[in-house]
Amino acid sequence: MPDANLLERLRTAVAANFAAETEFLAELVRFPSTRGNEAPLQDWMARQLAARGYQVDRFTLADVPLEAHPKASPMVEADPARSVQVVATRRAANPTGRSLILQGHIDVVPEGPKEMWTHPPYAAVIRDGWMYGRGAHDMKSGVAAMVWALDALKTAGLEPAADIHLQTVTEEESTGNGALATLLRGYRAEAALIPEPTGGTITRAHTGTLWFRIAVRGVPVHVAVAQSGSNAILSAYHLIQALQEHTRRINAAAKDHPWYQGIEAPLKFNPGIIRGGDWASSTPAWCEVDCRIGLLPGTEVAEAQAAVERVVADAAKGDDFLANNPPSVSWHGFLADGYVLEPGSEAEAVLARAHEAVWGEAMPARITTAVNDTRFYGLYFGMPGLCYGPRGEGAHAFDERTELAHLQKTTLAIAAFVAEWCGVRPAG
Repeated sequence: MPDANLLERLRTAVAANFAAETEFLAELVRFPSTRGNEAPLQDWMARQLAARGYQVDRFTLADVPLEAHPKASPMVEADPARSVQVVATRRAANPTGRSLILQGHIDVVPEGPKEMWTHPPYAAVIRDGWMYGRGAHDMKSGVAAMVWALDALKTAGLEPAADIHLQTVTEEESTGNGALATLLRGYRAEAALIPEPTGGTITRAHTGTLWFRIAVRGVPVHVAVAQSGSNAILSAYHLIQALQEHTRRINAAAKDHPWYQGIEAPLKFNPGIIRGGDWASSTPAWCEVDCRIGLLPGTEVAEAQAAVERVVADAAKGDDFLANNPPSVSWHGFLADGYVLEPGSEAEAVLARAHEAVWGEAMPARITTAVNDTRFYGLYFGMPGLCYGPRGEGAHAFDERTELAHLQKTTLAIAAFVAEWCGVRPAG
């Protein structure tokens, strides 16, 4: 367990700073940092971290050799040169502890129709102990927690006794290339902690994710003689139904997976965007559907891709028009592996002790059916990838929100983890 006196010093420091931390989070939420629009927020972050004395490295995805790495995902509709990453480093003189990466993503998903929110999505309204806003939960609260956990050490008159990299990245919601870029830039440590909004649990496993686009052609005719043409939207729906049946099959097979056997339907399929047609009184000549499907840890990405392509091809053979006008499948985002944080690492043990000291109970574990960036650290670069963070509600939904009291305790838990993992010494 962390030293009781040290924990109280950190608790006092976190409490003293929490009003400022809350305003910091509100400022993060006020930036509409959707895909391709993250640079203003990243520039603000770079200034904030430089003012704290960190060495700041601001670079874009175009500055690293992403295309050379086998686990980079395609960015069909995003400009790598506009995707800004920030790494803030504090080097310890004569380090005696263990180095650490703290990483959070600042990209958010689109807010949808603003009139369907109770509060404006980027207003950071606080009500009854919750902050509302797109990204408040996923995951700007975690970004605030990691920054202010280190601020708490400084307020307590301490500094880490090992090297620390604070990283804010993009593309977590679409490819994961931001996290990969920091590793290709050369940043390494003996553990990585990503404070995604886990509600005070450690993520034991996450599924992988594939993004793909189905493109279907049709024959446009006047709707008065629709039977003589072909409707690309209805043809696409036929393929969606086939993929739904495929998802039922792979979920049945998931019942034998060592980590997902107790999870109901862990592999999710979602046709998320549909575009098609040119005129309401013409049968549509084209349709595109952007889809997402999950895969289990241990399943090869190429194997899951081949299965999707096979399902679409087989479904097309059963349709008179599609059999002679086959649809295409293209890959335009996530090609992400699933990941299991195997129990037993020292990094997890230290985090568990910090959690118990703050919360008074053992740290729970969760199995998730979504993806996060820990896979890059744990699968490809040989360091434990811990995913642990604050509590909130409504990821990707209307009225997304984070619980401020939980954020305060999570900030303390991360500070206590850093104090034990990295060690501390009086601030110089």
